Amino acid sequence: MSNFTEIINQDKAVLVDFFAEWCGPCKTMSPILKEVKDALGDAVSIVKIDVDKNQSLAAKYQVRGVPTLMLYKSGKQVWRQSGVVSKNELITIINNGSN
Repeated sequence: MSNFTEIINQDKAVLVDFFAEWCGPCKTMSPILKEVKDALGDAVSIVKIDVDKNQSLAAKYQVRGVPTLMLYKSGKQVWRQSGVVSKNELITIINNGSN
């Protein structure tokens, strides 16, 4: 994913989801991310990155477990967490992190 830097350098919040097809908790996150996008609309970009297809990117960002979620604002990482995160928690983090 050569345009990753370009993607995270947007003015709006960018939530990156490092996931794997075989990962159960990742499957749990998918509908949660959709609900977050539906709730926040254009205020956030959500990017899903398959760690098996983007191993060098996952290594660069030291993704050791999936799902790993990262929030970027203007290219700067403002939050990171591994594991499932609830819709309400994510919305709060995005709203607080994107100020």
